[in-house]
Amino acid sequence: MESGGAKLRAGQPYPLGAHWDGVGVNFAVFSAHAERIELCVFDPRGQRELARMTLPDCTDEVHHGYLPGAGPGLVYGYRAHGPYRPEDGHRFNAHKLLLDPYAKAFVGRLLWSDALYGYRTGSAQADLSFDRRDSAFAMPKALVVAPGPAWVGAAGAKPRHAWADTVLYEVHVRGMTKCRSDLPVRLRGSFAGLAQPPVIAHLRALGVTAVELLPVQAFAQDRFLVERGLRQYWGYSTLGFFAPEPHYAADPAQASAEFAGAVRALHEGGIEVILDVVYNHTCEGDERGPTLSWRGLDNASYYRASAETARFGVNDTGCGNMLDLRHPRVVQMVLDSLRHWIEAYGVDGFRFDLATSLGRETGGFDPGAGFFDAIRQDPFLAGTKLIAEPWDLGPGGYQLGNFPPGFAEWNADCRDTLRRFWRGDSGQRPELAKRLMGSPELFDHRTRKPWASINIVTVHDGFSLRDLVSYQQRHNEANGEDNRDGASDNLSHHWGVEGETEDAAVLAVRQRVARAMLATLFLCLGTPMILGGDEIGRSQGGNNNGYCQDNAISWFAWDAVASGWDFRPMIARLAEIRRAHVSLRGDKFLHSATENGGLADTAWFDETGAALTPEAWSDGAAQLLMLRRAVLDAPRSAVDVTLVLVNGSDADREFALPALTGGWRFEFGSDGADAREVDAALMVPSRSISLLAGSLPVHADA
Repeated sequence: MESGGAKLRAGQPYPLGAHWDGVGVNFAVFSAHAERIELCVFDPRGQRELARMTLPDCTDEVHHGYLPGAGPGLVYGYRAHGPYRPEDGHRFNAHKLLLDPYAKAFVGRLLWSDALYGYRTGSAQADLSFDRRDSAFAMPKALVVAPGPAWVGAAGAKPRHAWADTVLYEVHVRGMTKCRSDLPVRLRGSFAGLAQPPVIAHLRALGVTAVELLPVQAFAQDRFLVERGLRQYWGYSTLGFFAPEPHYAADPAQASAEFAGAVRALHEGGIEVILDVVYNHTCEGDERGPTLSWRGLDNASYYRASAETARFGVNDTGCGNMLDLRHPRVVQMVLDSLRHWIEAYGVDGFRFDLATSLGRETGGFDPGAGFFDAIRQDPFLAGTKLIAEPWDLGPGGYQLGNFPPGFAEWNADCRDTLRRFWRGDSGQRPELAKRLMGSPELFDHRTRKPWASINIVTVHDGFSLRDLVSYQQRHNEANGEDNRDGASDNLSHHWGVEGETEDAAVLAVRQRVARAMLATLFLCLGTPMILGGDEIGRSQGGNNNGYCQDNAISWFAWDAVASGWDFRPMIARLAEIRRAHVSLRGDKFLHSATENGGLADTAWFDETGAALTPEAWSDGAAQLLMLRRAVLDAPRSAVDVTLVLVNGSDADREFALPALTGGWRFEFGSDGADAREVDAALMVPSRSISLLAGSLPVHADA
């Protein structure tokens, strides 16, 4: 097919992607092994191919060309010619239309068809065959967009909360607002919905300083889900690293503008925006997956191959493939993507899905991996919040605490300890003590700070808080996998009845335990993260793997908050208390060595007020604990003193309080009781946690 119009000029190899300069468009795409790459131009709806032109030059393994007269609105794709030798890792097939990995917007959607595969489907060895069907009809196409101005806010427009002051709220864009009756119907479940005043007011009232959004980069609807009548809901199946997901926009054609507006509105509300990003794998799956972009452009460069044969990919992600972050062009793509979301939209940070995969060098995980080095020296990323999910499914995949300085990490040890302690497991008091102190055995090295521990009890992957205390077994039948998917051991407890019940005694215990876990989250040193919806008792009916449930199973039921499950006032109070006490959010680890106002910065007691001995710490049945922290609050010229009282038993217990000059005042009790008189002792109700506070002059004696 000839162009029938303007001819491609050589153009430039940089920047990668499609860039309009006011006169024409420069196209540049990386492929180390393609023999040639064709630019395919389509009609505005992406339904008819109008021209096909070979990119005329290749420099430093970047194929490039310049199309005079072209501009924003041009719809295009690529076809890559090269060897089809799966045994050598090469899967070129020019019959397959390919998305530009740098596309900033799409036209059309993915329509599942066997024509999307580079081989003839049907047998175990099928991927060695070659398919000649054209896939263009089933493919979304890339759209050339006008270069918007770099994100510019008014002075101070970015909230820029210090890590020590941060409270995270993990949330799904669609699920949070889909059922909000106080929003216009067309905005529910969209970027625009997230920007609405009632939503921002809700976050502010909770004391949230940052939202951590589940993936908003464009993603594919997995074929196996579509065939089951389900949808990819969470978004961990990336199709485009530079484009916002169109179906999250009230107007899909305005997804970029709508997302930018949401970021701006959240910033104006004092709330930072952190994106959950998926650079460990793509939506193309394993060798039997479709050819949509990276596989067809240069499978051998983009994906990590098995050491035994390049036909198969490494699958440390559990998703069929693994991007090869050892390759400089793959690192470049990821860094370019990160910079794009900062420069174009002003986002404040990133949470890296399965981040262990990103640091896998040839010999295994390396905190000094090239990818981490590239991030840490990048000026665009300086000052952004970086969060690692510190595990994957590969050998030695659990790397909690081993990421380099500058990264915070989801702390699954905190999650598991809180769950075990509050359901009554034995031997958990020493573990709880570690979590209250910010998990220093994991993070107190290389001058890392307590904020590096992202303290969690629930996240999107697993039970919601309400389900955590209502189910002992997963109930994922709606996922269509015979209830085999999702974690089988959730460290959960139903307290007498599996699932929903009207038994008042069971409900009372469930709610008491849920409140205690939430409160403990805020009283641990580190960065607390709430799972969106837990504040209103959101239930998924026992489904602990709602990745494919874009329906009422996952959406927040704002207008149907069950009695006793509204934790909004409690969370707001905890956030307020945390802001008020440097001893609860300090940026230094405490080691019982420093004295402040005559008190050690950390001291541990049992319920009698006696200091805990090594023998007492080894008591596996112990469920009672007091922690006193004394930290200099320099702006107030005082020592901030707090006392955490933990009663994990099933009976109310009296705690004899350690003496404090000036006395203690009651700040909080997870049981929900009002402030109590505090003298020499305090009754702490069963399965609850309380907080007392006091202060000392800087030079006072205790």
